[in-house]
Amino acid sequence: MDRTPVDRKSAIAAEVPRLMRYASSLLRDRAQAEDLVHDCVARALANLSGWRDGDNPRRWLFTIMHNLHVDRVRARMRAPTHVSLDDSHFNEVGQRFNDDLTRREIDSALGALPLEQRQCVLLIGLEGLTYAEAAQVLDVPVGTVMSRLSRGREKLRELLDRDGIRPTLRRIK
Repeated sequence: MDRTPVDRKSAIAAEVPRLMRYASSLLRDRAQAEDLVHDCVARALANLSGWRDGDNPRRWLFTIMHNLHVDRVRARMRAPTHVSLDDSHFNEVGQRFNDDLTRREIDSALGALPLEQRQCVLLIGLEGLTYAEAAQVLDVPVGTVMSRLSRGREKLRELLDRDGIRPTLRRIK
């Protein structure tokens, strides 16, 4: 199915909420997530010619976002560490104290996962990508995705265990 540039732009716009949801869960910082989504959409629009006929727009965009994220992580690892003396993040935490406890527990548990496992859990569990699509986005074999997802789910179960009652995490194929 050949898409015109207008159709492709519409398809990109339709994926922005999913991109934002994934970026927010991955980065755990709304401003950084917005920056990542913005850069992803900008790169996609600048490279519409890279969109081959028949490409899945969601997989194409998540691949772009993943590559941007990896580039940023690598750049941060090379950059010197800066310590903020601003107390605003402490006030923000206090203002959100009344948030739903379960949501905070899940968010905390996701944050405790290694990045590779968190990416798989979010792409498959939250975004609904198939194992094959997640493998393409992350540029790893399907077996690696399955392994990371399995370890990530098990770690989440351990972290969310309440008095021996372990939550059931939905399995999506």
